[in-house]
Amino acid sequence: MTTIAVTGHMDLTEASVPLVQNALRETLQPYAGDGLTGVSCLAQGSDSLFAEIVLGLGGRLIAVIPSRDYRQNKVKPDHASTFDRFTAAADEVLVLEHETANRKAYEDANRTLLRRAQRLVAVWNGEPPSGKGGGTADTVLEALDAGLPVDVVWPEGAARRA
Repeated sequence: MTTIAVTGHMDLTEASVPLVQNALRETLQPYAGDGLTGVSCLAQGSDSLFAEIVLGLGGRLIAVIPSRDYRQNKVKPDHASTFDRFTAAADEVLVLEHETANRKAYEDANRTLLRRAQRLVAVWNGEPPSGKGGGTADTVLEALDAGLPVDVVWPEGAARRA
């Protein structure tokens, strides 16, 4: 059994979505017969694409929700039905103790992802951390510091919205 966490950009361009989906499927496919478990915060973009692929490959999904108010205050209306579908499909939904979704809650959620996983898939364009904390690059660096294998997924042609 292999447990893989995801981190990645939320702001993929529309044209990037199928490119990232294909790259994620290719990355995760080798683990499908091995009792794949995916760990995701289910945010819009990379997290949700990962969750979709994990479930499509017959894997289990563990949702890590950064705070008690996350669904109500941070999930945008255009993502709400997807978020709800994934939380319903998850084998485990872990809501962290933070009352409010903020940078500290996101950093804690990322650390929780890494503690639960044997490897990390990062949908990441390779840009360094922004300095705000809790972002994709921060999570990649934290995983590498912890000795966790990291698979970077950023197919040719992928881009973030401006």
